[in-house]
Amino acid sequence: MNVRQDLEAGRPRRARRVAAGAVLAAAGWHIGPAVTWLPAVRGALGATLDGRGDPGHVALTFDDGPDPRSTPHFLRSLDTLSVRATFFVLGNRLERYPDIGRRIVAGGHELAVHGWAHERPWYPRPRRDAQDLARATDTVSRIAGEPPVWYRPAYGVLTGGRWAAARRAGLRPVLWSAWGRDWTEQARPDTVLAEVEKRLRGGVTVLLHDSDSTSAPDSWRASLGALPHLVTACRARSLRVGRLADHGLPAD
Repeated sequence: MNVRQDLEAGRPRRARRVAAGAVLAAAGWHIGPAVTWLPAVRGALGATLDGRGDPGHVALTFDDGPDPRSTPHFLRSLDTLSVRATFFVLGNRLERYPDIGRRIVAGGHELAVHGWAHERPWYPRPRRDAQDLARATDTVSRIAGEPPVWYRPAYGVLTGGRWAAARRAGLRPVLWSAWGRDWTEQARPDTVLAEVEKRLRGGVTVLLHDSDSTSAPDSWRASLGALPHLVTACRARSLRVGRLADHGLPAD
């Protein structure tokens, strides 16, 4: 084989290496930021992403609504407790149940963005991520009467595409620093409370769900039952409970 033949034979191998490198780079860009799902990682990267704010305050947040079967129960309980919260809503559900969204806002609560639909982020799709998040943001803005501030991705998985989409939409990603594992069939008020209390301290952001739209049927009842006890536990520690808007998160 002469020199020219050697060069021509090497071209497919180089092309394959370049293509493989491009695929790996795209995969790294897409899935790399998702390691922030791990509490230790996001805690090291920034207080806002971890939901760590005012040490005298606990931010109370709910995901996956609005839901006509369950959200009104949470609104009544919060009103009885004199507590305001942040609701991370799905755009397609808010579009379907706008009156419940308006009730959330009228109660002094905060609407935030949980995406358009609760989809798994396994494959890169930056254009669709941007379109879906923009659509959800517009829907929340219309119902709330003002642009939303916060974004929590479905499953708490912040891919490269979701992060870029949030920046384009003017949203600040925030996950959580304590949760109740309230989406399972086994969840009960006492298990939800016990799970939250493992990390309950001043400055945390608590994740609960006001809907079972993506969870075990009727799992929301566990969170609803735990809610008064959670607020009592916070107040026993002299901690105020409220919205992310009042949590004093730094501008990371």
